[in-house]
Amino acid sequence: MDETGYAADFPSEIINEGKVRVLVPDLKAYGVVPSDYAPSKAPVFYNPVMELNRDIAILAVQAYQRAANREISICEPLTSTGIRGVRFATEIHGVKNVLISDINERAFNLAKHNVHLNSLTERVTVKHKDANCLLSCHGAPHKRFDVVDIDPFGSPVPYLDSAIRALRNKGLLAATATDMAPLCGVHAKACIRKYGGKPLRTEYCQELAVRLLAGGVATLAAKHDIGVRLLFTHCSDHYVRVYAEIGYGAKKADESISHMGYVLHCFNCLHRETAKNLSAKRLEQCPECGAKMDYAGPLWLDKIFDRQFCELMTKENTLKAFRNSGKIAKLLPTATVEADAPITYYVVDKISNKLSVPVPAVDTLLQALHSNGFRAVPTHFNSRGIRTDAPALAVQEALKEIVTAT
Repeated sequence: MDETGYAADFPSEIINEGKVRVLVPDLKAYGVVPSDYAPSKAPVFYNPVMELNRDIAILAVQAYQRAANREISICEPLTSTGIRGVRFATEIHGVKNVLISDINERAFNLAKHNVHLNSLTERVTVKHKDANCLLSCHGAPHKRFDVVDIDPFGSPVPYLDSAIRALRNKGLLAATATDMAPLCGVHAKACIRKYGGKPLRTEYCQELAVRLLAGGVATLAAKHDIGVRLLFTHCSDHYVRVYAEIGYGAKKADESISHMGYVLHCFNCLHRETAKNLSAKRLEQCPECGAKMDYAGPLWLDKIFDRQFCELMTKENTLKAFRNSGKIAKLLPTATVEADAPITYYVVDKISNKLSVPVPAVDTLLQALHSNGFRAVPTHFNSRGIRTDAPALAVQEALKEIVTAT
């Protein structure tokens, strides 16, 4: 027992992450491996795989703080061990205060201990409260936060409404979704139920997952006359993550809703296109091959990366010393290039398999598309993926030409 009166009644260990030291459950004692995300295995949920998520969150919130150019307040209502909130307070310049909370009593006590362990008791407040209840208590003017970070096990949907209302004008919402099976079309009914849009099992389903999550955020926000602007998104490991700036006003809400629509997909020739409204006629016949088409949505059709924000994050990454800095240094420039690229992407292996031809290098296909006068860039969603304005059949022709020439 330390001076806070806390004594862990379960196997635990001290770990270092970023610039902090925190006490966490000793996962080895519970037979948990990095690919095992079941929260019931340990008395307090802790996932070391999410270190990358936390690193990127620090860069994003720091970039937001630099752009705002003022002290900010942060709320993390699903804190568990407290590691995320403790890192926010320690590693982000310009943080006035951080409020963290968890309904699990063991988590609450552990988080309090970790705040004390890092000498943050004056800047980090720990609550033992239901997440929605806590956020709702901060839904009034002058009580709202600059940043709300929702990082649950599963879907963030149950917390999004109260999180949006707890943000001040031009505040930043960060939300993680780990329920990839519904978002990627394995459990379509669950996705429609939670996110309000139909998913689709395509090679670019991770991007559709981000757009479905973003669409859910935009739709919920609009009900409160709040608009959203996507600053950054990413798909890593077993989850997708969005960072959205909100803006108060009916006009901004209307503008957000105007960015909702559908992605139409042909499973025969891999053609895809966007539509603001669905019509039986458009689905009846693919414009490239004549086959019937399927669709995903409604979902977010506007940009999912802000180039300037990506550049700010890239700059911040050069100033940090994360274990994942190298990985992030590859992700951010790719996202920056993607910011103005066409929606969805083609996966080289998928096309090669369809054509029954050898798989060329991604760079080779990129060069071939450039030579044919098309835009083409890689994507962080898939190392074998290419964003391009070339029609599906033109992409296939370029790939066949490469194979024939080799």
